[in-house]
Parts: sequence; C-alpha cells; structure tokens
Amino acid sequence: MKYRKFGKLDWQASALGFGAMRLPVLNGNPSQVDEAQVIKMIRYAVDHGVNYIDSAYGYHRGNSEIVIGKALQDGYREKMRIATKLPCHDANSPKDFDRILNDQLKKLKTDKIDFYLLHHLNRLVWPKMRDMGILKWADNAIADGRIGYFGFSYHDNFETLKEIINAYDNWTVCQIQYNYMDEDVQAGTRGLEYAYKKDLAVVVMEPIKGGRIAVPPEKVAKIWAQAPVQRTPQEWALRWVWNHPEVSVVLSGMSKFEHVVENVAFAEYSQPHNLTKDELTLIGQVRDTYRSLGPVSCTACGYCTPCPNGVEIPRILEFYNEAILFNDSDRRRRMYTDHHMLKDEQLADKCIKCEICLEKCPQKLPIPDLLEKAHAYLTMK
Repeated sequence: MKYRKFGKLDWQASALGFGAMRLPVLNGNPSQVDEAQVIKMIRYAVDHGVNYIDSAYGYHRGNSEIVIGKALQDGYREKMRIATKLPCHDANSPKDFDRILNDQLKKLKTDKIDFYLLHHLNRLVWPKMRDMGILKWADNAIADGRIGYFGFSYHDNFETLKEIINAYDNWTVCQIQYNYMDEDVQAGTRGLEYAYKKDLAVVVMEPIKGGRIAVPPEKVAKIWAQAPVQRTPQEWALRWVWNHPEVSVVLSGMSKFEHVVENVAFAEYSQPHNLTKDELTLIGQVRDTYRSLGPVSCTACGYCTPCPNGVEIPRILEFYNEAILFNDSDRRRRMYTDHHMLKDEQLADKCIKCEICLEKCPQKLPIPDLLEKAHAYLTMK
C-alpha cells in the first residue's frame, strides 16, 4: 500500500480508502447488509494497509455504520481512521447535531470519530447549516473529544466551494467528486487545487463515476484496446485520480470481496504522476468519445451563465446528458426534482426563451430547446 500526506496533519493516509456506501446486501435489500461478507472485506483491506474508511448516517438506511463498528472490533479500530457524515438534510435544529453524532458513536462502537464531515454541502444547504451554528458546534465537539477533525463532502460549483473553505479556519478534509469525466464538473480540478493550497486533505469520491465508466460502450472499449499496456477501465480510472499529487485518498465503493482484492492490488501503483503523457492522451480520447455519445455536446464551460431568469443551465444539461449516456435516469430524475441540488426557480421550465444564452454559447447549442427536452425527460414519471 502507498500512503499520502493528509492535508495539514502529521499523518499519512492510504491511497485507497474504503467507501462504505455500496456494501454487499442480502436479497437485494439495501438495508440488509451482508455483515459476514462486509467484515471479511473490511478486515482484508486493513490487513493490506488500508487505514481510511468512509461512511455516512444514511448509508444502507443507517446500517453501514453499524457493520463498520462490528468489523473494527478485535483490534482493527486502532488500525483504521473512521470518517462519517452528519446528514445536513435531516438536521433541522441545533439539537439534532448532538443527537445524530451520539447515535453514530454508539453504532460505530467508538468514543471518537476521527473525521466528521457535513454531508452533501451545496449552495442551498451550506447557509442553513452555517446559520444554525454548525461551526461553533464543531469546535465544541472537537474540544470534548467526540470528533477529531471536521470537514465536508461537496456537490456544487467551484465558487461555492471557495466560499465554504474560506468561512472556517479549522476545516481539515474536503471530499469531492472527481474522475476523468468530471474535470470541469462541480468542484473539478480548480476545486481540487484550491482545497490543496488551503492545506485541506482532499478525499475523492466517485473515481469510477459510481461504476458508470467501468463497463464502456463499444466505441470507448476500442480506444482502451489501443493501449500498449492493457488495464481494466476501473484501473485506468483509479490511476487517473491517483496521478494527481493533490489527492490524499481515493474512495472506492466496493460491493464484492473481489473488488477489495483488485483495488488493493491497483493501489500498489498509486503514486502521483504514475501515468505517461501518451496514457493521459489516451484517457483524453476516451473522455471525448464518451462526451460525443451524449445527447448534448455541452462542455460545462459556464459561458451561458448567469441566466437572467436564474435557470441553472450547465447543471440541467449535465443531468440530462448523464441520465442517457450512463443509463442513470432514475437517479438523475431524483436529483433534478428533490430540491437538494436545485430550487424550483432554477429548473428548466423557468426558461423564458430570451435567447441571451444563444449569443454566449461557444458550441452554438440551441439551449432553450435543449432545456425544454431536458425538463420533459427529467420530470418523466
């Protein structure tokens, strides 16, 4: 196992982290975690050098933390740092902060959570948590020893990320979505580099885009087949993220024991700058081919923003593209309509067809028409 600097801390994290969101389950029921299998997987990971595990209050309907607590008995807790998250959407009063944290400590069978993160921060959730006094509460929870360090997981644009980072001096860890398809999506490369410069440990989630780039379409598979050194799409994706020296930990959501064995083996080659110039070019060709297969050739450059009527154009076209390209319609429809990512007034049906965006778009996309199609698709029952 290779290890990396973890922000400002005098501690090194394993390049591979164990993501506990997609654990094996029984009877296809996400709440029925296969405890025996998960314990075997986690302990294998620890025995092979993994020292960072990530969960959240709601993963597997509350059962992810419970099985982690069981897996880390028998001396394994001392070898593993635990990261878990406060569910911001379920915290509607400052009283909820202590209630939830104390419940998590009990489930994890520990008296201290090493890295405690605010879950799923974005421009809608951040003001709510800030105004309820979450930062002062975190300082108190660190002082009384229930949490070691404080951080957040993030799904939104670069500007909001900067605002959050600059709002608090005691952030330790920032968790972002990052993979070779998402260099310019959400926090993106700019967010990765900004957090790193601020001495935050950057933990990467979705390095394989939730598994959606693990099974490539035929056109993409043909490009991978041209590589002088043959690797699985999963290994290419992980190596691309590890190639960035700013990354502290790459989380992999492993749902089979074989995934753990495979990823531990991949991590032997996880040092920064592990890819050659030709290999990076090849990955760029894969990215471009994926994008060409989507219904919208939007590059998320943001030139069309701000929309004078408040429509979140790049985010909506991203949802539309990925729903179709990665056969991810159900998830993207939930994200579009559940008000966690977008407000009602930011949805595509608020487009008044003023056509100002048409003048700004470098791709000359028919944005109002695409927004109409996207809204129809993403609200389809």
